[in-house]
Amino acid sequence: MYGTQSKRDLTLEMQSQIPILRPSIHSRRANITVKFQDLYGFTVEGNVDDANIINEVREKVREQGRVWWSLEASKGANWYLQTDVSSALKASLKFSVLVNAITLKKLIRKGIPPVLRPKVWFSLSGAAKKKSTVPDSYYNDLIIAVEGKVTPATKQIDHDLPRTFPGHPWLDTPEGHASLRRVLVGYSFRDSDVGYCQGLNYVAALLLLVMKTEEDAFWMLAVLLENVLVNDCYSSNLSGCHVEQRVFKDLLKKKCPSINAHLESLEFDVSLVATEWFLCLFSKSLPSETTLRVWDVLFYEGAKVLFNVALAIFKMKEEELLMAHHVGDVINVIQNTTHHLFDPDDLLTVAFDKFDKLGFMTSTNISKERKKQEPAVMAELDQRLRRLNSSNLEVDS
Repeated sequence: MYGTQSKRDLTLEMQSQIPILRPSIHSRRANITVKFQDLYGFTVEGNVDDANIINEVREKVREQGRVWWSLEASKGANWYLQTDVSSALKASLKFSVLVNAITLKKLIRKGIPPVLRPKVWFSLSGAAKKKSTVPDSYYNDLIIAVEGKVTPATKQIDHDLPRTFPGHPWLDTPEGHASLRRVLVGYSFRDSDVGYCQGLNYVAALLLLVMKTEEDAFWMLAVLLENVLVNDCYSSNLSGCHVEQRVFKDLLKKKCPSINAHLESLEFDVSLVATEWFLCLFSKSLPSETTLRVWDVLFYEGAKVLFNVALAIFKMKEEELLMAHHVGDVINVIQNTTHHLFDPDDLLTVAFDKFDKLGFMTSTNISKERKKQEPAVMAELDQRLRRLNSSNLEVDS
């Protein structure tokens, strides 16, 4: 696709995909709920202010597209692949590589144009490299080999398909279900330790919408689970996810002490909202374009971005959270916030400007925090398993 179209054609294609919303004059005068489809086919419900924000966001997307096309014209079509600083250091650290790396990081944080996302994600995430290590027919051979096989994973996948973004014009169709099923079932056989975990259906579904092809979505899912996210995040006991929750709780205590103290006084456990964030990578919580802006950074900078974003959601609503009197109030504030974050910059500005500049939110430091939390998590899971086995013995007797 990208090798045959001119930049002008791609620009026109991108612009044609992002229509301007024009609320009626009557809608502007009142807080009337409006519904419309976003770029990825999801039905968006909000007020006229939300519609106006989305118009502004779409203009920003166009502007970012012009920036990317300009760089492709001046630096070459795949200039962003020349950003490997580690290899450059071995070759006397070329200045151009450093410039490209700094430019790319800033660009990605401002958003990858939708029409370029598949190509950029596939290259920068490591998915292309991972795919290159196996025969070209790997995915097709895998799908043929597992066809008709029934496992606990395939049964759970079949159960979850109709519940994955219901109402979506493509995902919620026989064709969409079949495509998503092949990706999920295929991966469940590729990595039997993971198999299938609820939450992956939403992640894989959004990958399908962005990447356009099953095979590319499959490899993006593979690099995500095998290289980008923490190990065992989707294992049977979710140990990796439990570690992430402990790390996040510790970060919230350090970075947002007032919020944390108030939530503790309410006996509010942040995992009530954050578990879904980390398992579904915000795909069930944030509007699609905001989610994908988070994923733009996730596939380039790594899983630390999930902590930045989670902290930012709490920080953005600090005043409202401090006024909450009940656990239900906290959940309402958080859910209302995430569902209406139509401007990704509102979220990501806080995520990076507020927390990145403190110097703590690096991948190295996050890894250290994970290692510190792992023993407690494993001890807790072991204790749960013993209690479960003890209960089963009592029932049997």
